[in-house]
Amino acid sequence: MSRRVLVARYRARAGEGDVVAAALATMAKAVARDEPDCLDYRAGRSVDNPDEFVLYEEYVGQAALEAHRETAHFQAIVEGKIVPLLEERQRFVLDPLQPEA
Repeated sequence: MSRRVLVARYRARAGEGDVVAAALATMAKAVARDEPDCLDYRAGRSVDNPDEFVLYEEYVGQAALEAHRETAHFQAIVEGKIVPLLEERQRFVLDPLQPEA
C-alpha cells in the first residue's frame, strides 16, 4: 500500500482568516479523533497574510484519503464552512518520497 499526501492552499476572502482558522482547528480535532488512517494532519497560517493557509495531510493510502473526504466532519466543516469563505483553493495529491532503506 502506498501512502498519499495532500497539500492544500487556501486563500480566504479578506478578513475571514479567523473564521477559517477556527474551523481548521475543529477539523484537526475531528480527524485525530475519528480517522486512524490519517497519519498526519496539520494546518499553518501565513505570517504575512492572515487569510492564507497551507494544509499538510498524510494518509496510509489512496482509499484513506478518499474516505477522509466522505466523512461527516469534512462535509460539514470543510465543504460547509470553509469553502464558502475561500477566494482560492488549490490541492496537490502526492506520493511521498521515502529514503532508501
